Amino acid sequence: MRLTPSGSQTVGPFFRIGLEHLCAKDAAAKVDDAEVVRVRGRVFDGDGVPVPDAVLEIWHADAEGRFGAAEPDQSGRSACFTRAATNDDGSFCFAIPRPGAIAYGEGKKQAPHFAVLVFARGLLRHLMTRMYFPGDPANAEDPVLQWVPEVRRSTLIARVNPQGRGELEWNVVLQGNDETVFFSW
Repeated sequence: MRLTPSGSQTVGPFFRIGLEHLCAKDAAAKVDDAEVVRVRGRVFDGDGVPVPDAVLEIWHADAEGRFGAAEPDQSGRSACFTRAATNDDGSFCFAIPRPGAIAYGEGKKQAPHFAVLVFARGLLRHLMTRMYFPGDPANAEDPVLQWVPEVRRSTLIARVNPQGRGELEWNVVLQGNDETVFFSW
């Protein structure tokens, strides 16, 4: 009998162990005058098996759409960042302020979104993706989302979690038929 390693058995596990102390500890972010978005999801490998030691880095603009501002504005806010580690069943949760639309070009805007970096076993280099908000009319004009073939866009748009009170659900699939769209840099 010949055994073939699965997609999740090539490197690790070590991400959660090494970075867990840097991850958000609860899902109760508090930011004055900002709508807090709660997101739950799971990370799956190419075999559809939950990844128990992945880490997600979530980068986003502030409510006014400033992304990557070096200095806080007069209210003390700047672009935000958080990390979320998956647990033993591959699930993660984070709660952070909802971002605003991001200006680009002449009077154009990107739809509000989270930029997400995925670190997991089997990846020698992190993956980059985005998470958009369901039902946001700005999604129809977002240049990045429109660049993605329509049949694949659903991997980038969260869903309202039917089990959660206002929570969003968004899964990351590392390979396979339902693979999340990842971007190269």
